[in-house]
Amino acid sequence: MSNVQVLPLVESGASDGVAPCCPPLTERPFTAGEAEVAARMFKALGDPVRLRLFSAVASHEGGEACVCDISDVGVSQPTVSHHLKKLKDAGLLTSERRGTWVYYRVEPSVFAAMGRLLAPR
Repeated sequence: MSNVQVLPLVESGASDGVAPCCPPLTERPFTAGEAEVAARMFKALGDPVRLRLFSAVASHEGGEACVCDISDVGVSQPTVSHHLKKLKDAGLLTSERRGTWVYYRVEPSVFAAMGRLLAPR
């Protein structure tokens, strides 16, 4: 059993339904917890294969992509699965199994949280 704790990029409970994990970078220095969550997101996106997969899901027609449609990124299928898991663990993707295939989606709240995090003053 793994002792990895998944920290979400967004938290529910805000008036608009989604609150970013962290304040904008220009607002104030991060707390240790906020820095950990943001670093997990940036680390997940810091790998070229994961960035390509994230982009493939985000830009896919209908806002979701079957793993069968996005796995041509130059690595083996088990490696694709590993990278998709890392993106899910970072809170950047959600998934749903439909029959034998898994469909991935970037929730709009993730884009909103990323936008707020990187927003200038």
